[in-house]
Amino acid sequence: MSQDYSIGERTAFMGIDDKARSALRDLRPVIQAEIGKALNSFYDKVRATPETRKFFSDDRHMDAASARQKTHWGVIAEGQFSEDYVRAVRAIGQTHARIGLEPRWYIGGYAVVGDHLVRAVIDSMWPKGLLSKGGSDRAGEAVAALIKAILLDMDFAISIYLETLDSERQRLEAERKTAQARQEHVVTLLAEALDRLASGDLLARLDGDVCSEFQKLKDDFNRAVSLLDQAMCGVGGATEGIRSSTDEISVAADDLSRRTEQQAASLEQTAAALDEITATVRRSAEGAKQAQEVVVGAKADAERSGAVVSQAVAAMGEIETSSREIGNIIGVIDEIAFQTNLLALNAGVEAARAGEAGRGFAVVAQEVRALAQRSADAAKEIKALINTSTRQVEAGVALVGQTGDALRGIVAKVAEIDELIAQISVSAQEQSSGLHEVNTAVNQMDQVTQQNAAMVEQTTAATHSLKSQTGELVRQVETFQTSGGRRASSQPARSPAPVAPPPRPSSSRPGGAPVSRGGAAVALKEEWEEF
Repeated sequence: MSQDYSIGERTAFMGIDDKARSALRDLRPVIQAEIGKALNSFYDKVRATPETRKFFSDDRHMDAASARQKTHWGVIAEGQFSEDYVRAVRAIGQTHARIGLEPRWYIGGYAVVGDHLVRAVIDSMWPKGLLSKGGSDRAGEAVAALIKAILLDMDFAISIYLETLDSERQRLEAERKTAQARQEHVVTLLAEALDRLASGDLLARLDGDVCSEFQKLKDDFNRAVSLLDQAMCGVGGATEGIRSSTDEISVAADDLSRRTEQQAASLEQTAAALDEITATVRRSAEGAKQAQEVVVGAKADAERSGAVVSQAVAAMGEIETSSREIGNIIGVIDEIAFQTNLLALNAGVEAARAGEAGRGFAVVAQEVRALAQRSADAAKEIKALINTSTRQVEAGVALVGQTGDALRGIVAKVAEIDELIAQISVSAQEQSSGLHEVNTAVNQMDQVTQQNAAMVEQTTAATHSLKSQTGELVRQVETFQTSGGRRASSQPARSPAPVAPPPRPSSSRPGGAPVSRGGAAVALKEEWEEF
């Protein structure tokens, strides 16, 4: 609110003319003599009233304010009412508005001071002044001039007080609008950045200029989005590593599944072959046992033949028959040796196929083959002896003695054969037992391998599921635009710069030099604030 503080218009409207000014100057001695008492009465009321006492720090503060008011009343008593006077009153009104002194208190102060001064003026003119010719007119003019000066001073103080309050209100309103404009600017920038962030653009930043009170918000937002960008870049890199590792695991699981299936099939075939070998070895063991029993019987017969050598001639026919039986046995032994050799050969082949695990079987097969070879050699020798014995029996009784010797030799050889056959039988039993254990172990391996194959299938299925989930995770991460990935195709438009705040009204302090009674400038120092 702008007001016209032209002193000329106000004094003219109030009727403060030259005559009134002269009347005021005539009252100057009374005002100078009584203003101190009037101000003392006023400050006594100020001290007694808590609402006004709080505006002063101590009595020295009140004394300083009273001294400035005395000087001001001296200016009023001059009756000049110049622009310097207006500036002095303006300083008083602005100070009252600044400290929050309500008009009712200094209106009351004018009433107290004015009452004292009016009474003093009337007393100074009583009784001769009022009874003399024209005395009442002069007294009236003097009192009227004093009241007009008081009201003029009060008018200026109240008007300036109200103007100061209105200026302060306008300043606060301007600051509020400026703050609102700054806030709206920051909200606009933040909304744009959040919109980009919501669309997955982690490169969104608050790039516009903001005022100092929102700088921390800008820095915190940019730092938070930067940390989120770094985190998503790390997640993207880790996701790529997971996808690559998952692909490798999937390929390896597929290969492992195929190899496990092949291994299970091979073990199943191996188990079946071992079952057949076990049955063959079992039959060989049984045949060796039977051969051992036959050899034991042959040995007993040979021993008994030795006891009846003296009856050799009579028993030639029986010897010949026995020789033929022995030949048959030798044939059986030869056949057993052939089958054992064949069995040992097959066992050696299977042991070689089994690799490291069949090395022990290869040794056993070699020993069995050696035994079979020796059995065959012994059978050939026995057969030769039998043929010789036959020729000797056919040759005659003269060879009976030699036959006895031959029979003793036969007994010895049969004993050796019996021992060899016993060893073959024991070896065959051990082979049967070992093959049975191997067969059991292979069957267990087959079961475990089948279980492993099922677990590998489950692992393969889980790996494919993990691969699918990893692909979905990669797709989700790729929806974000990060500094480690693709860049935005276009930079976001910069928001308009914040509205510059209007200049704050400067509260200039009045200053100047004290005015002399001759009408010089009125003092406008900082001391005016003490009013």
